[in-house]
Amino acid sequence: MSVQKISILGKESIHVGFNLVQHISDTLLDTLPSSTYVLITDTNIAPLYLQPIAATFALATDARFPNKSDPARPRFLTYTIPPGETTKTREGKAEIEDFLLRHRCTRDTVIIALGGGVIGDLVGFVAATFMRGVRVVQVPTSLLAMVDSSIGGKTAVDAPLGKNLIGAFWQPSYIFVDAAFLRTLPVRELANGLAEVIKTAAIWDETAFALLEANSSTLLTCLSSSSPALDLNHPLLTLIISSINTKATIVSRDPREAHLRGLVNFGHSIGHAIEALVTPYVLHGECISVGMVLEAELARAAGVLGQVSLGRLRRCIESYGLPSTLSDKRILEAEKRIVATGGQPISVDTLLDRMSVDKKNAGKLKRVVLLERIGKTRELRATGVADEDIRKVLCPAVRVVAGTPGTYAKPPLPPPMLELPDADPTQLSGPVPNAQIAQVSSATSAPSRKAATDIPHITLSTPGSKSISNRALVLAALCKGTCRLKNLLHSDDTQVMMAALEQLKAATFTWTDNGETLVVTGSGGALSVPPPGTQLYLGNAGTAARFLTTVCTIVSPPNTTDTSRAETTTITGNARMKQRPIAPLVTALRGAGATIGYLESEGCLPLSIKPLGRLPGGTLTLDASLSSQYVSSILLCAPYAAQPTTLVLTGPAVISQLYIDMTIELMRDFGIEVTRERDAASGDLLNVYHIPRGTYRAPESGEFVIESDASSATYPLAIAAITGTRCTLANIGSSSLQGDARFAKEVLEPMGCEVVQTETETTVTGPPKGKLRARGEVDMEPMTDAFLTACAVAAVATDGGVGEGAESGEGKNVTRIRGIANQRVKECNRIQAMIDQLAKFGISTRELPDGLEVYGRPLPQLTRGASIHCYDDHRVAMAFAVLATVVDGTILEEKRCVEKTWPNWWDDLENKLGVKVEGVQLPEPAKTVRTSPAPKTPETIPSILLVGMRGSGKTYIGELAAQALSLPLLDFDAEFSRVYQQPLRSFVLERGWAEFRKAEITLLLELMKAHARGWVVSLGGGIVETLEAREALKKYAKAGGCVVWVQREPEEIERYLESETERPAYGEPVRAVLERRAPWFEECANYVFGNHTALPGGASALGSGALEAEVSRFFGHISGLRPNLVSTNANRSYFLSLTYPDVAPALPKIPELTTGVDAVELRADLLHESGLQIPSPSYVSTQLFALRRATTLPIVFTVRTVSQGGAFPDDAPVEAGKLLKLALRLGVEYVDVETTLPAPLILDIVSLKGPSHIVASFHDWTGSVKWDSVAMKAQYEAAAQIGDVVKLISKANSVSDNFKLQDFVAKVAIASKPLIAINMGAAGQLSRVLNTTLTPVTHPLLPTAAAPGQMSVSDIHRALHLIGLLPARRFFLFGSPIARSPSPTLHNTGFAALGLPHTYGLLEGESITDETRAILASPDFGGASVTIPLKLDIMSVLDGFTAAATTIGAVNTIIPCQSPDANKPRLLLGDNTDYLGIIGAIHAVSPGLRAPGSALVLGAGGTARAAVYALHTLGTKQIYLYNRTHSKATAIAEAFSSIPVRVLDKLGNWPAGAPSVVISTVPADATTIETGPGFESKVYLPPNLLDASTKGVVVDMAYKPAETPLLALTKRIAPTWATVPGVEVLLEQGYAQFEHWTGRRCPREIVREKVLQWYNA
Repeated sequence: MSVQKISILGKESIHVGFNLVQHISDTLLDTLPSSTYVLITDTNIAPLYLQPIAATFALATDARFPNKSDPARPRFLTYTIPPGETTKTREGKAEIEDFLLRHRCTRDTVIIALGGGVIGDLVGFVAATFMRGVRVVQVPTSLLAMVDSSIGGKTAVDAPLGKNLIGAFWQPSYIFVDAAFLRTLPVRELANGLAEVIKTAAIWDETAFALLEANSSTLLTCLSSSSPALDLNHPLLTLIISSINTKATIVSRDPREAHLRGLVNFGHSIGHAIEALVTPYVLHGECISVGMVLEAELARAAGVLGQVSLGRLRRCIESYGLPSTLSDKRILEAEKRIVATGGQPISVDTLLDRMSVDKKNAGKLKRVVLLERIGKTRELRATGVADEDIRKVLCPAVRVVAGTPGTYAKPPLPPPMLELPDADPTQLSGPVPNAQIAQVSSATSAPSRKAATDIPHITLSTPGSKSISNRALVLAALCKGTCRLKNLLHSDDTQVMMAALEQLKAATFTWTDNGETLVVTGSGGALSVPPPGTQLYLGNAGTAARFLTTVCTIVSPPNTTDTSRAETTTITGNARMKQRPIAPLVTALRGAGATIGYLESEGCLPLSIKPLGRLPGGTLTLDASLSSQYVSSILLCAPYAAQPTTLVLTGPAVISQLYIDMTIELMRDFGIEVTRERDAASGDLLNVYHIPRGTYRAPESGEFVIESDASSATYPLAIAAITGTRCTLANIGSSSLQGDARFAKEVLEPMGCEVVQTETETTVTGPPKGKLRARGEVDMEPMTDAFLTACAVAAVATDGGVGEGAESGEGKNVTRIRGIANQRVKECNRIQAMIDQLAKFGISTRELPDGLEVYGRPLPQLTRGASIHCYDDHRVAMAFAVLATVVDGTILEEKRCVEKTWPNWWDDLENKLGVKVEGVQLPEPAKTVRTSPAPKTPETIPSILLVGMRGSGKTYIGELAAQALSLPLLDFDAEFSRVYQQPLRSFVLERGWAEFRKAEITLLLELMKAHARGWVVSLGGGIVETLEAREALKKYAKAGGCVVWVQREPEEIERYLESETERPAYGEPVRAVLERRAPWFEECANYVFGNHTALPGGASALGSGALEAEVSRFFGHISGLRPNLVSTNANRSYFLSLTYPDVAPALPKIPELTTGVDAVELRADLLHESGLQIPSPSYVSTQLFALRRATTLPIVFTVRTVSQGGAFPDDAPVEAGKLLKLALRLGVEYVDVETTLPAPLILDIVSLKGPSHIVASFHDWTGSVKWDSVAMKAQYEAAAQIGDVVKLISKANSVSDNFKLQDFVAKVAIASKPLIAINMGAAGQLSRVLNTTLTPVTHPLLPTAAAPGQMSVSDIHRALHLIGLLPARRFFLFGSPIARSPSPTLHNTGFAALGLPHTYGLLEGESITDETRAILASPDFGGASVTIPLKLDIMSVLDGFTAAATTIGAVNTIIPCQSPDANKPRLLLGDNTDYLGIIGAIHAVSPGLRAPGSALVLGAGGTARAAVYALHTLGTKQIYLYNRTHSKATAIAEAFSSIPVRVLDKLGNWPAGAPSVVISTVPADATTIETGPGFESKVYLPPNLLDASTKGVVVDMAYKPAETPLLALTKRIAPTWATVPGVEVLLEQGYAQFEHWTGRRCPREIVREKVLQWYNA
């Protein structure tokens, strides 16, 4: 066993090796004697290592103390704690200390911390304070802890305001770093630790950094279970030792973090702030990786760090799969989850706020470690940096402050500390500068300036050419041997290219000359297919995508027995890259024998490319009219063909010939001579190229210098032109290979600039500001990328012109740019981009077939403060930055897009060009504003698409859904017939199914655009038959739309289709069609609606009303218009736990079973399907469908596992996950997700929840997890991260356990997550009484209770009353006459059913008396009903009124409310529930009725006012009002002036269509359906009052008789209409009163039965 010992603080206490368990035991027993050794670990590590360590320690102890009774024989104790940051608290520390005290540990105790950083920090702090300090030994098991947290003696626990804020420095006696522990570490955790290794190398050791750059694949794969033990020379151990050496050196010089030790916080200042916002979804090392890049950007912005070093750092980080930006999908996904559960989003202000709570800060200055280069920092401590500078780095956008270049110099940084106080340089092993080194400037030298009267003159070099860099990388990689590339562009594009070439084994890359030179060791063309599952992700790098497409064809085919290599190479990119064309190149390569497939859209990435080994050669034909990169791609790879290649270019015109010439010139530099054919007669060059076979070789010097980027050079030159200053660029001149080098001479000079250009240098001097001349017409085909810069300059090029001749294009302000048609298919449509964004400045343009015209305007006329969308296009951003230098306040969004070609553009603009740049946080309301989202409206929701077999009832369900949501319905088949002017059946018969499918997908895509929001669309049954349609539907669902699969039994579909003749026959059995399509429906739909006709327990026989109610609930919930969730405003809520193996027996009892509850729990684990241990998804679906027909209450769907107290097998998490996801697809409102399920499965379920809520649950059936323990707090934290509701269940062994539970609830109450916290068992019933959120309850009618100690709702209410939490209240009816009122029966029956201690009585009187006032003032007054004649009089003694009472003008309900005024603790609120009674009665018979077209109200009294208000609340578009006394009706219409009320002179005359709702508010004996003598004084109800051809609702407010004339008329002439007698309205308004007063749903069925008994008596 080899052990490397490292000294820290003068002692060799760090031991590094592989398989050190025996060494650890021996070392401790021999050199650290103790009476007690205590090993503390967590529940993740204990199963892996606790037993072997304990066994080894016992053997070692036996060897030294063979006599077990020897008093000197030490004890070996172990203690296991929950894992994770939630344990690292003051409470967690106290638990460990209590354990040590219980076991009589003394001051000679040695504590061993076995685990990651959490264990090390926590246990170290315990050791620092226990008995005023005991010895501690760190045995880190994660790479992060090995190289960082275990070294240096920092110990701490977290506090609510931040991490590690309470702790101490306490040096461990030993640190044992055993790399064998890393074998069980997941790859993500390994990379997490390597982030700290990268950090240490970046600040201290460039050699180690180079080792990291060269060994990413080795380091991530060297610790598999089958790999051999690692020796000390292995790269991983070498790096671990290097990191430890560095930190040990730093800690030895600065043990208490006074200065030097601050360097190890590189990346942590920003990284910790990020981590605080995205824990636990993003790991520490991942956050620090982003922090390192951002802090390196801060150093670059300060002029301290060069782009080369920053590029190396970023590339190294990304090579280990670590994030490097805040836009990384892991960060964004974590943020989304955190915000969804009530956490803070990531914003600049939030990050700065988090950074302000940092121990390193010096007052208001935040201390950040600034790199100077790889392996060296600016100074020997962190540097104080202003918030403004940090903000600029963090912000996603920038604002350019207009001004003269060269006149702004940023404030300097504080002077650096270049030597340590009393330093002895010999003790420092790293590259520490000494005191003689000149102070590093805080920024790049100020731009060179002339005398005040001279023109400011800027001199600089631009980054290396992107075009040449990418070509040079391919050429060098295909070389045999080594080539040194200098001035390589460090950008996103080149990093993408290098990463892809490495994955193809085309080359290896190393850096020399402090990162200024890239050493490429090429493979000579011997390339390999990447491993299976690997994709070459190219972002939006078009050059890389096109070059690598051909490169991938010459990859060597894998050996047939080599399973480590895939059969094809897949290249892909971001969304924009997937739109950019590549078809001409693919077509040409296919013609040459390559096998290339499109994986998504035809003609675009992603591609699947089969390796050929080499192209066959011969003649290739290529359409080169779209992009010269296609040509260059084939040219670069052609030398590796089997025979010489002739490339023939076709198309209308070859685009960008200069770039083709550039490729040929570079190939010549690397030893391959390409010849271009000439016409024998005329001598003209032809578009035919001959490429010989051969292998590239490096230039004779061994190095290749990349000239500066000519496209990038246009920006500083244009700034000089537009600002009237001078700029000189080195390394770009007339000898350049790049077409854009012509820009200065051919564009700027004719515009009035003075241009001096040598072979290697270009100088531009602009005319006085505002004096640029419009260019007129210019052909920019040789320099297409520069056209954007030309547009920016042209925007202010008028030379006094103000727009004359603009219409004809001949004015003095016109610049006409041609030859740039290919710019429409670049990173964006650049021509359109310039047109749209120039318009924000007030600049007019005109698009041309191959370009555009720009009409310049004088500077003062341009719009200031424009916010420019950059389309993620570097050229757009930098071009508008040019214009921003003269138009103040211009904001450039997506600032990071410049990283494609000039990553440090914004820094150079400020530091080198002397133009100030500010950071801007763009407003993101949906992301940063934490207020409740605006309510959804029918017009704004994404349209609902219905799919399913023909005959499944899509159209009918669609009609009900459209009615319920007040949306229009579009039937796809009808729309198809309308669009194609013939019935669908005849279309298929005439043109065939293939043509129909083409037309169908075309129409689908058009409808998805034209009807994207606010529709219900019933699609054709075969819409899923085409791949394109399925992809469109899946994309729509993934983007948040609702695609609903309407299901019906196959037998019913077959029966229907046998008789259906309107649509074409399938030509195959219906069952075969259904079986083929079912998986496609499943794949495309994110929701399923069960329109079954045969459900268990007679659920189908509940009638159309039950189906309408379920349609209304289902679509209201999934659309988000009416989420069917339990009110969060309720004082208490309950759910009934159903315990039936089959819900069928429960269905008839559901109204009684659900008395008083707010939701119903379906225990899927208790369902029993014959012959199966686990119920199938289809069985569970049927059970849910049946239950849905019996109740519209929210459902809590639970799959309780055995270990959590249920019946579902613990070893079937996949099956549990399928059922939980199924529940979400079925529109279940609450899904119970156990926190013990696998984390990836939990996150998958949470991501699918939509409008439904997750109940994150943990059940401890033994009571071993105490409420006051860290373990329970950890369970709460874990559940709160994933759940909308947290459910924690334990067991009470005594009544006192309930008090501990209440203490726990009080402590976490500020977390704002609804909490179900309950103790099981008889002793825990008090906790059920005190729980307020979704308490699980049982009912006497259930076969069993779902859990021990479960109570009914009435039991809980009675208990609450007995303990004083539910005092008895008195309720009254005020009015006269009231002796025969059913209200006492209604309310007292409800109180009794729910176990409420209240009473309801009568107070008869015709006026407000002293007795009335005394009752209202009584402390036990609970509320009152008010009837005639007091509905108006009562208003004088009330404190306020609802909108309904105010509008209707009367009060029928008094509600006592809590007052915000301490001097008046209670307010009396007047309400009017008559309108609610009307609405409730209508919905009881027509659940889906919403927004009737028109409705009629008969009468003009107080009840008529309530009816008008009810209809208005329903959304009725036209309300008719009829009364025999016309003036009274007119008075009501005038009172409701904002509502569309029309007074009728005669019934049966309907100006806006016949009514679908009729409400009579006149006494029954005042109406008649008879005519003739004796009936003249009554209101005649004519037969045409009701439209018998439709469905509608009639409400007669009269209580007696049971059948009024109106109801009799309805029964006779409109039997399809639903009728509502007055007693039902009375009941509904009473239900509303009951709920207002008690906060509980009224037990309707029980109350209704009692009231109807009274009514019929």
